Amino acid sequence: MKKTNKVRISSESVNSYGTRILTAGIDIAQYQRNPVLLYMHERGQVIGYVADIHIENNELVGCLMFDEATELSSRCKKQWEFGSLKMVSVGLDIVSMSDDPALILPEQTAPTITQSKLIEVSVVDIGANDDAIALHRDGIRIQLGKDAANALPLLHYNNNNSINPQNPKEMDKEKLALLLGLTTDADDSAISTRISELMKDGNEAATLRKEIDTLRAARVQTLVDAAIAEKKVAEDKKQHFLDLGAKIGADELQKTLDAMSPQVKLSSIVNPQTPEPAHREYTKLSDVPADLLLKLRSENPAEYKRLYKAEYGIDCQLQ
Repeated sequence: MKKTNKVRISSESVNSYGTRILTAGIDIAQYQRNPVLLYMHERGQVIGYVADIHIENNELVGCLMFDEATELSSRCKKQWEFGSLKMVSVGLDIVSMSDDPALILPEQTAPTITQSKLIEVSVVDIGANDDAIALHRDGIRIQLGKDAANALPLLHYNNNNSINPQNPKEMDKEKLALLLGLTTDADDSAISTRISELMKDGNEAATLRKEIDTLRAARVQTLVDAAIAEKKVAEDKKQHFLDLGAKIGADELQKTLDAMSPQVKLSSIVNPQTPEPAHREYTKLSDVPADLLLKLRSENPAEYKRLYKAEYGIDCQLQ
């Protein structure tokens, strides 16, 4: 049986599902054991097999072998050789997807399929349409269209790969969940659903925005009050720092306040308090730093004797 010309089975370009498939993530091990070639992804319409399937130049390639065991297989082979049939398509089971911006192309509307399992290869009449690729997830065939019950999820990114303002990942998830009245372990789906509900109700959305603004102002107030208590900010400068926090946000304000040192009274510099004698800190001789022992012995022999007796239980006889 003569092999046909080698064909491209799958590449990493964006397909009609709005997603794309990473070639390196396609598992072909199981398919190589049963490299079935179907017609239009239809079970029971086996027309041959795919020989020498492998990855080459970041594309999945192979050679089509028509068995001519049925009239359909013979017809497909003739049409392939003639050129009226010239497209193939993969049937894949999705293992994992990612919405990492680094993996998203401008024209994508759905996450990138990073890992998948090759189930079958088909000859198709029109490529890049609804039948160009057969995707399965959790054993269910993926359908196109936003209203399909099992459609691929939409991205949180626009065509320029910028963050959508409604993307909950733009904010700390736990804080956002609490602001939305959810528990801290709420997942992206619950957060998105709650945001959608609020967006439908203008009054509730306005209330939410006011609550968020109130919480932000309260945090700024707390930071400024703490800075005043720590003598970093004078009381008469309080409003200035409150206004500053409203402009730059609580996080930036905290960085500014953290970089400030407490104010020191001039009197404490001009007339500093005399520190208490160092020996009051010691209860026995071993408490005295080694570099101070000789000084203590010569300058305060009575204290040296006291500490010596406390350490060893006997009187010290100094020469």
